[in-house]
Amino acid sequence: MLTATLCLDRLHAVSIDPPSADHGIRWTVVLPFFNERAGIGATLASLAAQDLPFHLILVDNGSTDGSGAVAAAVCRRHGMAFMLLDEWRPGKIYALAAGIAQVRTGYVATCDADTLYPPDYLRQAATLLDRGAVAAGACFVPEAATARDHRRAARRMERAAALFPQQCHTGGAGQVFRAAALHQVGQFDPQRWRYVLEDHEIMHRVARVGKIAYGGYFRCTPSSRERDRASIRWTLIERLAYHLVTGNYRNWFFYTFLAGRLAARQLTSDRIREHPFQGLDDASLQSRSNAAASERLAA
Repeated sequence: MLTATLCLDRLHAVSIDPPSADHGIRWTVVLPFFNERAGIGATLASLAAQDLPFHLILVDNGSTDGSGAVAAAVCRRHGMAFMLLDEWRPGKIYALAAGIAQVRTGYVATCDADTLYPPDYLRQAATLLDRGAVAAGACFVPEAATARDHRRAARRMERAAALFPQQCHTGGAGQVFRAAALHQVGQFDPQRWRYVLEDHEIMHRVARVGKIAYGGYFRCTPSSRERDRASIRWTLIERLAYHLVTGNYRNWFFYTFLAGRLAARQLTSDRIREHPFQGLDDASLQSRSNAAASERLAA
């Protein structure tokens, strides 16, 4: 049942299905989404099957297809308590920042609405963080992958991480953090970084305060749907620089070199979207966000 509504600056219509008593829950899952009604149900079903308890924070980044209502209905069908936030500023970085700000557990996982998570996903992640890592990254494997495929993928990632320990070796769909470390470095911050590749930038900062772990049986399965991502990928020169620039020069790489080049190509965080806003301005987005919240409150 919907029990509370808050309004926080540009973060709107925070609707809550309250979790039960904490009972030592260590995990929060933050799931941002934009126009994902076709696939978010499968993602939430995979999260509902987790073998560890967790708090769930859903962040609707201004969807116009009713994704928020679909997500809420799926959660209730699976008996999952959840918090649903409406963040209408376009861009995944804003949605992540809004979700992380609500985290009160020791560990946090950022998940994608088009990814499937095995039942032991959080448990395998906890194994890596419990050994002292401040963050960890999952292997991406196809749905039909065998146990042998999983082992090979893990070994490849472990070798890459051994060669480049301060780099990001997985996408945001498979990243987990110690919440204290994430907050220590300023978490996802649109004032600091408002471009694509936010998963690499956050790992750059987190790596400065501790170890990032990879490998083991920690894996997930991103969607196989086709994407036209060429326009938001970094160039060969940028990727080479990412591998070659080390130490104190990493800040220069991200905040001067890469940020300047991404800004010149207008590759801000909202370019990650699979579906455009169809020219809606901020006022229109806020109006639609408020309307969506009103519909959920009336449900």
